[in-house]
Amino acid sequence: MSDTQRPAFNFASALLCACMFASGACGIILEYIQASLASMILGNAFEQWAMVIGLMMFWMGFGSLIQARIPKGKLIATFVLIEIALALAGGYSPTLTYLSYGYTSHYSLVLYLFVSLIGILIGLEIPVIIRINNDFSRELSTNLGNILSADYIGSLAGALIYVFLLLRFFPITEAAFLTAGMNFSLALVTFVYFSRKRLIPKSPWLALVMLLTCGAVIYGYMNNRDWQIQNEQPLYDDPIVYSKTSQYQHIVITHYPPLDETRLFLNGNLQLCSTDEARYHESLVIPAMTLSPSRQRVLILGGGDGAALREVLKFKDVKEVMLVDLDPAMTQLAATHPLLARINGNAFADARVVHLAGGAVSPGPDRQIYQTDKALRPEKNTKSVHLAEVSVMNVDADRFLAEAKGVWDVIIVDMPDPSTPELTKLYSREFYLKARDRLSAAGIMAIQATSPYLARESFLCIGRTLSSAGFSVTPYHENVPSFGDWGWYLAVHRGRHLPGSRIRDLTIDVPTRFLTSDGFKRQLIFGKDMLVTRRKEINTILFPVLLSLYNHESWLLE
Repeated sequence: MSDTQRPAFNFASALLCACMFASGACGIILEYIQASLASMILGNAFEQWAMVIGLMMFWMGFGSLIQARIPKGKLIATFVLIEIALALAGGYSPTLTYLSYGYTSHYSLVLYLFVSLIGILIGLEIPVIIRINNDFSRELSTNLGNILSADYIGSLAGALIYVFLLLRFFPITEAAFLTAGMNFSLALVTFVYFSRKRLIPKSPWLALVMLLTCGAVIYGYMNNRDWQIQNEQPLYDDPIVYSKTSQYQHIVITHYPPLDETRLFLNGNLQLCSTDEARYHESLVIPAMTLSPSRQRVLILGGGDGAALREVLKFKDVKEVMLVDLDPAMTQLAATHPLLARINGNAFADARVVHLAGGAVSPGPDRQIYQTDKALRPEKNTKSVHLAEVSVMNVDADRFLAEAKGVWDVIIVDMPDPSTPELTKLYSREFYLKARDRLSAAGIMAIQATSPYLARESFLCIGRTLSSAGFSVTPYHENVPSFGDWGWYLAVHRGRHLPGSRIRDLTIDVPTRFLTSDGFKRQLIFGKDMLVTRRKEINTILFPVLLSLYNHESWLLE
């Protein structure tokens, strides 16, 4: 078709631009899905996102090269086949990758195979559409401008859809099939339109492939949640009783009836085991609460399972507790799921959600009771008891410390291990400086700090970082069978070292299942050279050395 024959506007060119917009959106979503999947399975989100995006860009370049071998007369049929392949590969990749994760040791190869395949297909899309649209565009610059701008704008739309819709409301397997449905729709619209224009050779085989792909995508969408549970079960020793992906993490609860043992997993990592969690939570909370001269106001950062809150509420002189956990799905689950509520002693029974007032971190009047089960309330004619005012705020802990007003007598930092950039930030010098400003002059902060045995350099780095933020620190540790030797730090304002006499005379006067006064004193004793290292780095936001220490230099004895 000559330039003089090409109309200023035609439906075919507009359709191709719309296809490019939609394929740009689908392409970026598929990239994000693969990167998220790699983070969940292989860990270390920072590295996996970089590797997946980099590898996918490489194969996109390869796809752009091989498109030159496609004959001009087969471009439209090829585009239809590309979208069909993306629908099948993109839709089924999370399910098949997770299946390989549960049954083989080569799951990383399966993951990167899908990353490479999807990258090649996405790389084919843009040049193929540009070549097709060349017959419907006046000049090359207009053709390139229309197609590339549609792709870039579509990528932004896809990013927004993934972050604000798919990530919040759909499991990753379902998000993949929804994206696959869009890819198939592109293939269907293109196939129908250009078939009517007689620009695609009649082929019953292509029509059959379209029909089979449609059935496969619909079948996968209808069954993906069941497959997810079936594929997950081999990853856990005990039966799964709850599985859900929230906006922030994948939450799994297992239960082993013969021992009545409940376990909580976040992104595949064990967070709590009912048979020995008291060793962890009592050690984290009770020493700080007992040693603090005042404990009327207590702040818990993390601890969405409610077990740390349970320990805090044992102290009857506590008047206010603020629990700050990013994920509302976690705190809601801990408040309402029978197994977790039993573990945390219904600690959230009277908790109120403190909503963000105008986007700022401040307790507002809008509050909501988590649970209203009358069985959790004192019966009539029973002796009146004081209940601490418990509030829950679902917001990033770093943001909370930066914007909150006032100080707390005790701060409990119960964060997951620093395995990702967003978690490593919560172990940084900047974070601890903010925490220091929120700690009262005579207050005490307790921090979970990973294993001093299996992650010794990480444990010591956390201690150095606390010291650099103006704290005097006291390390201690305890064997928690589910985790091994585990460590914590007590931190007070510099110049206020915890007197040895206070520790020697410490008397635990609240009910416990494990910790005793003498037991805590034993926790302060470390073996020879366990606290010795040549490293001197501290963890900061701009130099998150702890991320590398934790993921690459720890757990070598596992």
